[in-house]
Amino acid sequence: METLSIRLKIGDREYPMKVKVQDEAKIRRAGKLINEKLKRYREEFGLDDKQDLLAMVAFDSMMEALELNETSAEGSEKVKTTIQEINAQLTSIL
Repeated sequence: METLSIRLKIGDREYPMKVKVQDEAKIRRAGKLINEKLKRYREEFGLDDKQDLLAMVAFDSMMEALELNETSAEGSEKVKTTIQEINAQLTSIL
């Protein structure tokens, strides 16, 4: 497993990290998305306090993750139900 040393800038700070080579692009994209959200909140609400901005971004990101998990769980349940229905039909045919 090859690692790479990078510096990721979030807000006004740089964070040194050791990451897997195959994860570098994903990590840089995550940093870019965080910075875009920080900028959006700063412009929308006129906030300059970094703590408030980071808290809002963290909250927004957690809400997105929860919604994604709920959507995924609903999709999984639908697939499970469909498979059970197909199995029942196949059992009745056999």
